[in-house]
Amino acid sequence: MSLSDSDRDIVTGELGREPTPAEAVLFENLWSEHCAYRSSRPLLGAFESEGEQVVIGPGDDAAVVALDDETYVTLGIESHNHPSYVDPYDGAATGIGGIVRDTLSMGAYPIALTDSLYFGGFDREHSKYLLEGVVEGISDYGNAIGVPTVGGSLAFHPGYEGNPLVNVACVGLVSEDRLVTAEAQEPGNTLVLVGNATGRDGLGGASFASEDLAEDAETEDRPAVQVGDPYAEKLLIEANEALIDEGLIESARDLGAAGLGGASSELVAKGGLGAEIDLERVHQREPNMNAIEILLAESQERMCYEVRPENVDRVAEIADRFELGCSVIGEVTEGSYTCRFEGERVVDVSPTLLADGAPMNDLAYEEPEPPERDLPDVDPEEAFREIVGSPNTASKEWVYRQYDHEVGARTAVRPGDDAAVLAIREASAESGGDLGLAISAGADPNWTDVAPYEGARAIALENATNLAAKGATPLASVDCLNGGNPEKPDVYGGFRGIVEGLAETCAALDVPVVGGNVSLYNDSVAGPIPPTPTLAMVGVREGYTAPPAAFTGEGSVLVVGDRTLDGESEPRLGGSEYLARFGGSDRFPAVPDDPGAFVSALADAANHESTRAVHDVSHGGLAVTLAEMISQGTGAAVSMPEAPPATLFSEGTGRAVLETTDPDAVRERFDGVAPVLDIGESTADGTLSIEIGDDRLASDASEIADLRSVLERELD
Repeated sequence: MSLSDSDRDIVTGELGREPTPAEAVLFENLWSEHCAYRSSRPLLGAFESEGEQVVIGPGDDAAVVALDDETYVTLGIESHNHPSYVDPYDGAATGIGGIVRDTLSMGAYPIALTDSLYFGGFDREHSKYLLEGVVEGISDYGNAIGVPTVGGSLAFHPGYEGNPLVNVACVGLVSEDRLVTAEAQEPGNTLVLVGNATGRDGLGGASFASEDLAEDAETEDRPAVQVGDPYAEKLLIEANEALIDEGLIESARDLGAAGLGGASSELVAKGGLGAEIDLERVHQREPNMNAIEILLAESQERMCYEVRPENVDRVAEIADRFELGCSVIGEVTEGSYTCRFEGERVVDVSPTLLADGAPMNDLAYEEPEPPERDLPDVDPEEAFREIVGSPNTASKEWVYRQYDHEVGARTAVRPGDDAAVLAIREASAESGGDLGLAISAGADPNWTDVAPYEGARAIALENATNLAAKGATPLASVDCLNGGNPEKPDVYGGFRGIVEGLAETCAALDVPVVGGNVSLYNDSVAGPIPPTPTLAMVGVREGYTAPPAAFTGEGSVLVVGDRTLDGESEPRLGGSEYLARFGGSDRFPAVPDDPGAFVSALADAANHESTRAVHDVSHGGLAVTLAEMISQGTGAAVSMPEAPPATLFSEGTGRAVLETTDPDAVRERFDGVAPVLDIGESTADGTLSIEIGDDRLASDASEIADLRSVLERELD
């Protein structure tokens, strides 16, 4: 690790002297891209992050959003990309641990997780190795701590061959009287470290996450990956609840990137205060640790608390009850940020300079060129089988069946649907009716690879559509913006595109982006990743019972929002799985002019008493949506005589399939918003019949299930 010459010059100028070795590594890590967002922060002002529902927006460990006057939820998201390449099991597991502790530091109890995972081609053994390790790490850690993993996404793309992405989000539950922030409150208060002992694992993790992966990363960078202990994390969750119950915590910060140095300096800097820390007081699990190791180690399952002096003994008693280490490491001051070790002052700097003083990068960029139209000529039946059976659109049950998605007894709609639904509150005379929270998370690299701006717009709309399909109104979102090396103009141009597209469409949906994470330098010897804007979005609904995504065999089949089925406009195939499988190129489909009106109408229609099933149309197009909606006991017979076969495979968003016993009620809700086309009837025979143009496709539930089980066949 080393501080760059230009940054050293700035630090030296501000300090009026050369930094000590400990100061230099603190600046190197806290001024890294991972911590300081030096290349992305100039762009992030594009996001709308305010709203009546927003209690705490960007800048804290997690955002806080009000569901009503009594109930708040926390939202957080983070990436653990580089660590999950070097060590897929521990890299993914500690990503879960970190995002859960971000939730704890707001005083909240974690109630749900999502995981959005991106790997190289599924036909590569290394991709399967990484996938299996990552899923096992998430499963073992999440199951052990008792937090259900209820949703997410999985995508395969050649751009992730040398650099997979692991993006995890957490939702927590908290009330106003229990809310805590990461802002130090008062000089004279004590800083207490609670949790696992500090070791040498994870050293330099922040700087490691801010550089391209080298060819030998799996061996050379292993010390930068943390090692998780989910059982200690579970104890920390319960201890944190006890500390909040008794009102013992003034502020809190999870020890994540840059370890103790990062957490403690950011905590006091946010409050405009300072700190005096004695590094030798930190409880340690390895002998002869030096000041730099104690400051920067990213050992897991640790929290830094600000505590009033009179409450320190009680905090220690609770930590002891839960068999957690506890160290009084210093106090909050009005001065600078100082650290002592073996009788010497090894750090003495302005906490604001350390936490917020990194200079921003002014980088060149190139706008991506739109692709030309060059479509392959493929038999529709062959295309149907190939796309329904693609790893990108096939069933993800192999992944989510390894997760305990029902622990906590809140999960009303489980993984495998458009969105998960959690039971937040039961009806009462005081609070009103049942309250449900819907959660959707994910992105599609095919979309943003071919069209960063338009693809990001579609990702925002797709997540909102997922919520609306469960009858929920979108409330707020957090994003994880993943990109390659921003110093390359074409890469930075693509990154700018996903920021602008996501920001624009979230604003149009009236969904504030209340927090997030940025992960750049996702480059390897295989090249840069596609720009990947993972979005996690939540919405609220009355009650927990939502329409299923599968046909019931009881109504008409309608497509809403599709402007190509009547043959008046030509479908675009840009970014589709169709082109990914068969080659060719095309422009990306346009996003509706008023996406908010579409989402509102869909949520209204989903909650209508005549609605039997709702499923969004996106990955794999209408062909995959219809295939996913049939089962052994239900099917559909549909006809689209005016539409070209390509309509089946276009992945334009802002569309859904509804099964209803009252088509007029659906037309009424979409009047003036989006077209509604009656394409057929659901059936009770377990077959799917599609007539489109001059072609007829037929399949049955068993054949489709076999096509969609590719992950199980290859990985079990």
